[in-house]
Amino acid sequence: MTRILSGIVLVGLVLAAVWFAPDWLFLALVIAVLIGAFVEYARLLAETGVEVPRAAGATAAAVLAAAVGLQVPVTVILAVILLVCCMVVLGRGAPGPQVPATAAATLFPSLYLGVPLGLLAATRVQYGREAVLLVLAIVVVSDTAQFYVGSRLGKHRLAPAVSPKKSIEGAVGGLVAGALVAVLFGRAAWPALGPAWLVAMGLVLASLGIVGDLFESLLKRSASVKDSSGLIPGHGGILDRIDALLLVIPGYYVFLHFLR
Repeated sequence: MTRILSGIVLVGLVLAAVWFAPDWLFLALVIAVLIGAFVEYARLLAETGVEVPRAAGATAAAVLAAAVGLQVPVTVILAVILLVCCMVVLGRGAPGPQVPATAAATLFPSLYLGVPLGLLAATRVQYGREAVLLVLAIVVVSDTAQFYVGSRLGKHRLAPAVSPKKSIEGAVGGLVAGALVAVLFGRAAWPALGPAWLVAMGLVLASLGIVGDLFESLLKRSASVKDSSGLIPGHGGILDRIDALLLVIPGYYVFLHFLR
């Protein structure tokens, strides 16, 4: 019941933000989510013995997300992020076997968090609220179908070393659900797309959502933790809730880019 109630509240807040917030506020909310996810990411890395310079890593990811969301050229910003992050890691102390991991872990959130969340804001500006609601619906319904189908029918493990509870049956249910959502509601966002294209889009995005979920599970498994945090009752942390979107949104944006 806790999971259901907190899920309803979360969905309501997201819907309100997507539909009613002006572009600048939506981008600010996206960056706030990014900061929360980064804090959880840094905690996971700390459990593996890698200490991420939090101020540098979070600022770099947030700046890149803002640049992507505002659709400004990012070449110079990427160059500055590289320079600053490398200098911050250099200034942290003596050489050691942890330095390469620290440098990589400091730069990685800019790509893993900054680019996808920035693209979410850019998608809303370029393609409209309906486009954002569609991709969110595909991810949420697919994820829900995976959970319930897997709980009832799951017998064959999808990736037991990474996520012991995920099943092939649940994944199939999630793919079917994602395709159905795309077909049923996709015309509202993309009236020119035929059913075959919508089914393909739903299947690809649901697949990317599964991969995104498994990737975050790999991070958690490496840190020997069940959830990225306990912030959202019954759902874990922010990173647990957006893990699928972190791969779905880039895939969606690429699809929309070539659709134009």
